[in-house]
Amino acid sequence: MLPHHQKSLGRDWTTPWENLQRCCWNRHISSCMRWPGHYSRAPYPYFSSRHFSLNWRPPCLIESRTQFQYWNWRPENLSQTSLIHLSSYIMNSEGDEPSSKRRKHQGTIKRHWEYICNHNKEKMKILGDKNVDSKCEDSENKFDFSVMSYNILSQDLLEDNSHLYRHCRRPVLHWSFRFPNILKEIKHFDADVLCLQEVQEDHYGTEIRPSLESLGYHCEYKMRTGRKPDGCAICFKHSKFSLLSVNPVEFFRPDVPLLDRDNVGLVLLLQPRIPSTASPALCVANTHLLYNPRRGDIKLTQLAMLLAEISSVAHQKDGSFCPIVMCGDFNSVPGSPLYSFIKEGKLNYEGLAIGKVSGQEQSSRGQRILSIPIWPPNLGISQNCVYEVQQVPKVEKTDGDPTQTQLDKTEVLVTPEKLSSHLQHHFSLSSVYSHYFPDTGIPEVTTCHSRSAITVDYIFYSAEKEDVAEKPGAEVALVGGLKLLARLSLLTEQDLWTVNGLPNENNSSDHLPLLAKFRLEL
Repeated sequence: MLPHHQKSLGRDWTTPWENLQRCCWNRHISSCMRWPGHYSRAPYPYFSSRHFSLNWRPPCLIESRTQFQYWNWRPENLSQTSLIHLSSYIMNSEGDEPSSKRRKHQGTIKRHWEYICNHNKEKMKILGDKNVDSKCEDSENKFDFSVMSYNILSQDLLEDNSHLYRHCRRPVLHWSFRFPNILKEIKHFDADVLCLQEVQEDHYGTEIRPSLESLGYHCEYKMRTGRKPDGCAICFKHSKFSLLSVNPVEFFRPDVPLLDRDNVGLVLLLQPRIPSTASPALCVANTHLLYNPRRGDIKLTQLAMLLAEISSVAHQKDGSFCPIVMCGDFNSVPGSPLYSFIKEGKLNYEGLAIGKVSGQEQSSRGQRILSIPIWPPNLGISQNCVYEVQQVPKVEKTDGDPTQTQLDKTEVLVTPEKLSSHLQHHFSLSSVYSHYFPDTGIPEVTTCHSRSAITVDYIFYSAEKEDVAEKPGAEVALVGGLKLLARLSLLTEQDLWTVNGLPNENNSSDHLPLLAKFRLEL
């Protein structure tokens, strides 16, 4: 048992060197040396060079499976203030690195298409197999299109949070290395609609937008408010859609103290380019919600603002909504109250702890309960996630005419309601992904770095749900609205660590791109 002088460092501990030598001086060095540059919770003490005297350097370690030599580590080689980092991770029986997280520099991630419709099941393919034509097809009575959602990892955010990427080789973190890889992925998947998050403004103007425009995309961008350097972009192919309207959403509101964060959303109304003149429009939304796991009140309010804008944009004259695709990094895990609200269309948040909303925060200490209502009346959004007051008509743009034109817009008007802890929205939204592998129940992950490997990225779409078995991985049969044709498979945490997690030599973000193919019946 370590002396009381130890200090907590996340899930790990630090203790002065003189205390450690009294506790485990006789232990073999190979059983407690931290693997250099490895995962932050590896089961080995972490020797940081800043903790040692200037004249001392740790030996160079070459091979992971080689027994280390006994080398001359004596108290006189360490300064009196040296600290040893002790990980709380349980060591395996081999005394080596965790087998699922051994550092590897080569290898590619194999992802395949999962076809949902029965007539496509035989077309399962591994990426790189060019024998299968996976292009979406159009005809007089159907319109097929594909959507990618991808958090491409802002370079500034990467550098500000370098502790999340200690497992990575330094060269793979440079933007000059990362952007060609990201562009290669976009070219390879060739999606008709791109929803990108963490798009850094300077890179967007100089590299991202020009590169995507050369591939036939029209790009719209909304930068975060304040002094944040990144934002959200929606890009679509000219050959598939024309632009009806652009609707940015700023979640920062100076008149609402709760909304003091700089996250944003972006909602486009697109017109499919098909011969039929009666084809419905398509509403595409993209967002990146607040990360802070303990501010579920802000997350829910940001989501309500996005849903209100979608309701306004997608609302049709007959009172129905056009098909909707909502993408983004929602910083919430599957099964969390926020996730359930999106899918089920309702949430009773009475008695719900603020840190439990997104499912990221496991500790319940010090958590206050969500207030009723969560946001103040002057926000102008009801508990049904629609605008309560008439909005000023927006200036709309078309990609065919560089001039801006004023278009009529239908707003949803509601009357003020009594205080209620029940949130609702009007859409029937389903998730493209099931979040668990049906055969094993192992979770899928969309992001993986030194601290965690979880799902926070989603593609939601409007559809009617069939009654299906409530089994993880079974919720794929959907009818009505948009029809899900296929999705690009996700991976497990163990899969990703076989290629040293994310980012790596071939995948240059700490998120995986999500990709789905839809059919719009005409």
